[in-house]
Amino acid sequence: MADRAGRFAALVRLFERLDYCGLEESGVLPGSSPIPAFGSPSTPRLATVGINPSNREFLDANGRELCGPSRRFHTLSSLRLHSWSEVDARHLATIIETHDSYFTHNPYDRWFDRLDMVISGANVSYYDPARSACHLDIVPFATGEKWSGLSTRQRSILIEASADSLALTLRASTIGTVVLNGNSVVRAFEALAGVRFDRDAIPSWTLRRQRTRDVTGIAYKGCVDAMAGVNLGRSIMVLGFNHNLQSSFGVGTEIVSSIRDWIAASTEEMEC
Repeated sequence: MADRAGRFAALVRLFERLDYCGLEESGVLPGSSPIPAFGSPSTPRLATVGINPSNREFLDANGRELCGPSRRFHTLSSLRLHSWSEVDARHLATIIETHDSYFTHNPYDRWFDRLDMVISGANVSYYDPARSACHLDIVPFATGEKWSGLSTRQRSILIEASADSLALTLRASTIGTVVLNGNSVVRAFEALAGVRFDRDAIPSWTLRRQRTRDVTGIAYKGCVDAMAGVNLGRSIMVLGFNHNLQSSFGVGTEIVSSIRDWIAASTEEMEC
């Protein structure tokens, strides 16, 4: 019950910020609900971390809102609300159910399959309840534009409005390891935690370029016990890589497999 109450309270805070912090001016997808977690964070021992949800969690390729069996998450229109200030306990329970059941109901596999491949090295999967993993984002709000297309001011406002969301989710979870997907995520996570992770160049992860300098593969390791002023109640292992597996050009199967093997070795050897 405590976990459920905590998730309700965290969601209410995010809805209040949507209504009263002017986040729509920062590029938040109109009418979209915040997504603190993809899959339940209550039981997994590992979570991947991204920067923010894709607009494809709410829209199809033509920009139309997903509906019926295709719907992934709720919107103002699907809940028949005029503003998020109208959300009640019944709405919150319905929204959380879509978070918890995400990987059993029309997940955006095109985005998650590669991450599921790399975390398989730690013997976990988004799709297997017996060895479950979940996904969290630094910013739980979907935006109409990709993160890279937002202005520096928009990104700063969104991160500030979301500062404690990830920390509170981690504190209330069973997660002992987080895997950071891409350099933007690593930088944002370090800023929230007030730490700098160990860095190692991994030659086999290098992305070759013909007309520009090659992109060196970087692995990150560290531990955190607090974020955004929130005590996590334990030390959590952090692993990361500078390539965004979904958007960095040239991240092929061999590199993905190498990252998977590195995660496998790191989770066996490292302690926090």
